[in-house]
Amino acid sequence: MRLREAIQKVTRLPLSGPKGTALLVGEDPGALRHYRSILERHGYRVRICNSYQEGVNLLADQVFHFVMVSQGTPNFEGSRVLKRAAEINRSLPVLVVARFPDMGCYLEAMQLGAVDYLVEPLTVSELGRVLENHPPVQRMKPV
Repeated sequence: MRLREAIQKVTRLPLSGPKGTALLVGEDPGALRHYRSILERHGYRVRICNSYQEGVNLLADQVFHFVMVSQGTPNFEGSRVLKRAAEINRSLPVLVVARFPDMGCYLEAMQLGAVDYLVEPLTVSELGRVLENHPPVQRMKPV
């Protein structure tokens, strides 16, 4: 095996064992793919939603151990996902990632229980820090 192939193989291996399922909600397909690869490397199975309403519906129907939602505009459409996650389990870690940071959205996200509010582009180390500081939790039954 050539060195390049060996390095690629090692960098695809998960950093840790299975942690559960993560819900990734956003509108930018490229960013979703990028974050999916990071979450998978950290041991999560990832479910991607391209709409906030789909994310809200999935939270009611499936078990998730980590949620990541994008905030693409100052309207903060992702707040519906954050509210639903808090209704189901206040200790479910939800990370908000802002494409365009907004102080009002930041305050709303933190009041609704977000574990952090970070600005894109999000680096591997930034997301890794959040994942390490907020381990997955067991979710209660949907309300």
